[in-house]
Amino acid sequence: MIKFRYTILVVITIILFACTSDPEQTQEITPKKQKVKVDVPIFNADSAYYFVEKQVSFGPRVISSKGWKNCAIWLEKKMKTYTPNVIIQEALITTYDGKNHTLKNIIATFSPEKNNRIALFAHWDSRHIADHDTENKDSPILGANDGGSGVGVLLEMARQFSLKNPKIGVDIILFDAEDYGQPENSGYPTMQDSWCLGSQHWSGKPHKINYYAKYGILLDMVGGVDATFYREGYSMKRAPDIVEKVWNTANNSGFGNHFVYQNSPDILDDHVYVNYVLGIPTIDIIEYDPRSKNNFNKHWHTHKDDMNNIDRETLNAIGQTLLEVVYRE
Repeated sequence: MIKFRYTILVVITIILFACTSDPEQTQEITPKKQKVKVDVPIFNADSAYYFVEKQVSFGPRVISSKGWKNCAIWLEKKMKTYTPNVIIQEALITTYDGKNHTLKNIIATFSPEKNNRIALFAHWDSRHIADHDTENKDSPILGANDGGSGVGVLLEMARQFSLKNPKIGVDIILFDAEDYGQPENSGYPTMQDSWCLGSQHWSGKPHKINYYAKYGILLDMVGGVDATFYREGYSMKRAPDIVEKVWNTANNSGFGNHFVYQNSPDILDDHVYVNYVLGIPTIDIIEYDPRSKNNFNKHWHTHKDDMNNIDRETLNAIGQTLLEVVYRE
């Protein structure tokens, strides 16, 4: 706006009032707020698929196994190509069968200087038995979907973060020993909280003192063919606004066939401990199929949870939705 001298301004003001009969014409018009365009990266489903395939190539990633050790080395190296801020959090644990292990939570931080943060979670281990199979029940599974898919999506997101920084800080946390839970009729004394050992440890002792995130999102079994994701029970109790944010974003992005506006029962998963121990409102995006026998992916805890159980379209629906959520914060 150009500033005039007082004498000219007074004259103009008199003329304006003299020529105006309607007082409403003298009111200033408030300009409309322009929408800020947000440049959201395009999720690469082929890249995510490769990351799942790479994990499966190590074989079952059961804690303390050879495949687990080799995969841990690869995950750490891969994350370090995207951010120098990678931490391996180790802890001694005893599983329900009396075996001692050292778990490894793999943590990658983006923009550590930012206080405005969110956390993204998945578990990177696989089930040590195929307790829902009809054969070879005592053998470990590959866990392409149950474990591998969530990690694959988050690795691709890490790659995107390295190319274009979000406005907020992000922590990607890969939990270990989620799937070493006690099966039914195991013959061992009942062990409380035998599942989700990595998230239990991290929630009680985060990698950073006074760690804070506005909210968290957990991915589990997010690569199945035609997978559907219902609004999980604990998520709706502890973080309903985050559920709505994610589900609305997914539906607005054209993924309504995957993200269903129906509730599922409470599901015990890593997000439970993040919510109740650490107090960070966290949701679980996990496949729920009311038509299947177990209500999960039909290949859950079986030897058919291999790469044939992974679909690029589903990976894309999850990954693109989360990129939209993160980059629009």
